[in-house]
Amino acid sequence: MLDYAFACYKKSDGLFDVTAGVLRRAWTFSSGNLPDDHAVKALLPLIGIDKLIWKTPNLSFSVPGMELDFGGIGKEYAVDRLAGLLADEGVKHGLIDLGGDFFAIGPQINGEPWQIGLHDPHDAGTIMQEVALSRGALTTSGDYERYLEIGGKRFSHILNPRTGWPVQGLASVTALAPQCMLAGSVTTIAMLKGRDGIQWLANLALPHLWVDEDGQQGGSLSVEIP
Repeated sequence: MLDYAFACYKKSDGLFDVTAGVLRRAWTFSSGNLPDDHAVKALLPLIGIDKLIWKTPNLSFSVPGMELDFGGIGKEYAVDRLAGLLADEGVKHGLIDLGGDFFAIGPQINGEPWQIGLHDPHDAGTIMQEVALSRGALTTSGDYERYLEIGGKRFSHILNPRTGWPVQGLASVTALAPQCMLAGSVTTIAMLKGRDGIQWLANLALPHLWVDEDGQQGGSLSVEIP
C-alpha cells in the first residue's frame, strides 16, 4: 500500500498524499464552522510523503507529528483482497459493496449485470444514472457525503494537501477499473485536480463520469472495463 501511495503521489503531481490526513486536526465537518486559517497553515509542515523514509520493510518519519491516512486506497485495497479470496474459493457470481466501493466478481446467477445507482451530487436523494456492472470495480469520490455548507458554498472533505483547504471544481467522479484500488485512486486524484481532472481522466481511457460544481456532466460509463 505504501508503494502504491508513492506511485499515486507521483501520478497526481503531489496532490494525492497519504500524509494529508493530519488536516483533520483542524477540519471538523460536523462543527458547522470553518477552521481558523492559522490552524490549517500550522499543519502544512507535517504534510509531504516525500518526508517519509521508506525502505522496505522499514518506515520512518523525518518530521515529528506526521501521520499516515490511507483514505482513498485503504478500503479499496480491502475490496480487492476480498474479491481475490472469493475468487480463490470458486465464487463466480457476486457483488461486493464496502461503503459504496463496488466489485463484481461476476454477473448475477441469471447472467444479468448488477445495477448500481449513482447519486446526483447536487441532490443526493436522486439517482442520476444506473451502471450495469458484470465484472470489475466501480467507485465514486464526491463532495456530497461529508462537507460544510456556509453561505451557500460547499466545503468538501477532500482537502488539497498544498493549501489545507477543500478542493473545488468537480462535485463527483465515478470510475470503472479492473481493481478497486485503481478506481478509487483515479476518482480521488481527479477530484483533487479540480477542473483539470476532466482532461486527466480523458487521457486515462478508463470508463468514467464526472459532474462539476455547476451540474455539467462528462465522460462515459458505457464502455466495457478493459
